Amino acid sequence: MSRDHMDVAAYALGVLDAQDTERFEEHLATCWACAAELETMVPVVGLLSDIDGETMSALEHTQTDPALLDRTLVAVRAHRRRARFRQLLATAAAVVVLGGLTGIGFSTVVGDTGPRDVVAEPTLPAPVDRPPTDAPTAGPSGPGVGGTEEEGDQVDATDPTTGVQATMFLAGKEYGTKIDFSLRKLPGPRTCRLVVIRKNSTTEVISTWSVPEEGYGTNNQAQGLELTASTAAPPEDIKQVQVQSVDAKGVASPLVTVVL
Repeated sequence: MSRDHMDVAAYALGVLDAQDTERFEEHLATCWACAAELETMVPVVGLLSDIDGETMSALEHTQTDPALLDRTLVAVRAHRRRARFRQLLATAAAVVVLGGLTGIGFSTVVGDTGPRDVVAEPTLPAPVDRPPTDAPTAGPSGPGVGGTEEEGDQVDATDPTTGVQATMFLAGKEYGTKIDFSLRKLPGPRTCRLVVIRKNSTTEVISTWSVPEEGYGTNNQAQGLELTASTAAPPEDIKQVQVQSVDAKGVASPLVTVVL
């Protein structure tokens, strides 16, 4: 057998130099046996395109030992089957893990076209609207800072002498009158009280509280004071509501008066 007949594999693998390649192509044009063998080598070339350098080196020796080509091809085919099997196992393992994490069945990934079970997402409970928490309040027994949601008729007053500002809301109740009020420009420290003056000239102290040194609604304490108190007198019987300052001897002086 001539050298040209032995160059089929080397030509198919692209390992011939330019001179040998040109000579083999001239030979190939007139040799049907080499042409047929080259045609059968085309799939083999695709199979061997990504083999390592050691295997390629062995293939280069097949031009002197044709039997080596057969052994090499057998080894490469076995290697490819093992590689494909390992890849299949790795893919299957990945699908199982993915299915466990996402709830998607393995059959879905491998192409199962049958009916699929719908996995429902967990339903979160709807938020419950809760009524706003009332701020501390004061009944007839004492004051609270913050007040409640105001209701009733609003009356505002500012004392021209002390500068204390008052806003009051009077709401008629079955028990009498509820009074929500806020105070600003109220200096401290001092003790204060809220007095209801009825139209029959009688008076009633319905709340007392202490003012800290920084006061309320002042430069040192921007927040005003909000309180709630109640009286047994109905709104129509009330003439005035007065905030008074009480000194250590119990003497009271008006800070601001709200006239109804």
